[in-house]
Amino acid sequence: MATEFVARGADLELVGIRKEFPGFTAIENLDLKIPAGEFFALLGPSGCGKTTTLRLVAGLEQPTAGRILIGGKDVTDMKPHQRPVNTVFQSYALFPHMNVLENVAFGLRQRKIEEPLAKAQDALKLVELEHLALRRPQQLSGGQQQRVALARALVNRPSLLLLDEPLGALDLKLRRQMQIELKAIQMEVGLTFLHVTHDQEEAMDMADTVAVMNKGRIEQMGAPEKLYDRPKTVFVSKFLGQSNLFVGEVTEQNATSLSINVSGSKLTVPKERAERHEGRIALGVRPEKANFHEDEAPASSAGLNIIGPGEIIDIRFTGVSNQYLIDIPNLGQVTVFAQNIGKSPVTELGAKVWVSWKVEHSFGLSDLPIDSVTESIAVL
Repeated sequence: MATEFVARGADLELVGIRKEFPGFTAIENLDLKIPAGEFFALLGPSGCGKTTTLRLVAGLEQPTAGRILIGGKDVTDMKPHQRPVNTVFQSYALFPHMNVLENVAFGLRQRKIEEPLAKAQDALKLVELEHLALRRPQQLSGGQQQRVALARALVNRPSLLLLDEPLGALDLKLRRQMQIELKAIQMEVGLTFLHVTHDQEEAMDMADTVAVMNKGRIEQMGAPEKLYDRPKTVFVSKFLGQSNLFVGEVTEQNATSLSINVSGSKLTVPKERAERHEGRIALGVRPEKANFHEDEAPASSAGLNIIGPGEIIDIRFTGVSNQYLIDIPNLGQVTVFAQNIGKSPVTELGAKVWVSWKVEHSFGLSDLPIDSVTESIAVL
């Protein structure tokens, strides 16, 4: 990769941001600070406010209230072209009548920067496309066009690069390849990246920090591994992967754990992994953390939650794993992932099984599912 791009990322701070549109509020009282040089992802479904947040930072929308600071400088009232920001959109918006080099140099020419072609060539080296400098955009693949759009943004040496679903138009294999390349480029240039996406895998794969947005506010923020292992709300547990959720009353507790009663079954969660310690709470476990077996485990099995028996009602092969759907009377449907290592514990529909998982893999949420006592929740 080219080394001409010196690390010069700036931190981004949003203070009390509120954005109202006629008839609804898109963002309410958002406070956020992104350190310089970080790859930060805003993750959430359509309509959650993530793209509006990005447009506010870019200057394409004005906040109803609040301030936007980049590198400690208040840019709230600045025009888009006055901000040290560039944006890469899902639609690459390349000029079809210009070759690749001219596309990348366009912004430099507009700003009357010296040696625009030389600087554009350096940017193309960074994305490893210098050999295609004389081609037209329509002669490139989708991934190559995406990299040209990235080079065009980077050549302006922004302090902050905004990425609005930049990989959404690519096929799965190419999207995964570009995730690796995009993260490598970010580490090379040292810029601050703010990446907006609805793709949970994309966010967790690339970002240093992920903020999960819902209805105009951030529900939870942290390292991808922490968010996945320890979701704090039903929404986060639903949106980041798949979860089995059980709702019950806290019946016992000691210094380290809570036990809840779910339709006669006793389930336990470590206190340090529970957001609430009394009343009705939702307890969850990820499907890959659960196991099933045809014989009931001993009642004295230390450190295990055990439920059942239930019936296997669906089996799906996904390549790396088999996904089992198990219907347990009075508890509902539970999903278990069994890694595909050449054998599975049970393969036939209708088999009677017990489900178990380590207590330490349970998590307790701060809220409850809306409409059911026991849920198996997935984002497919």
